[in-house]
Amino acid sequence: MRYIDDLALRQAIEKQLNKVELANRFTRAVAVGNPREYTQTAKEEQEVAEACNRLIRNAIICWNYLYLARQVEKTPDVEARENLMRLIAAHSPMSWAHINMLGEYDFSEEKLRDTIGVLPRKKVA
Repeated sequence: MRYIDDLALRQAIEKQLNKVELANRFTRAVAVGNPREYTQTAKEEQEVAEACNRLIRNAIICWNYLYLARQVEKTPDVEARENLMRLIAAHSPMSWAHINMLGEYDFSEEKLRDTIGVLPRKKVA
C-alpha cells in the first residue's frame, strides 16, 4: 500500500514539474533574444517588457481556448465531443507551435476578418 502511495506522489510531482518546464519553455519562446537578460536598464522599462511578454503569452493561451471551444462546438457526435473534452482537460493550453513568433503581423481590416467564426464585439454608436 505504501508503495502505491509513493508512486502516486512521485507521478503527481513529475506532472507538476512538467507543467513548470512547459511554462518556462513557453516564456522563452515568446521572448525575443535571450529571455534571461533584460536589454532595458531602467526598472520601469523592464516591468513594461515583462508585462508585454505576459500579455503575448496570455493572448496565445486565450486564442487556444477560443479555438478549442470552437472545435468542441463543431463536434456533432456526443462521444467524440466527450473524448475531445477529456483530451483538452488532460493537456495544457500553452501550445505555440502554430504561432509565428518572428513573422510579420498584418492588422489591416482585410486580415482582421476572422477565419474561425469568433465574432468581434459590436461597435457602439
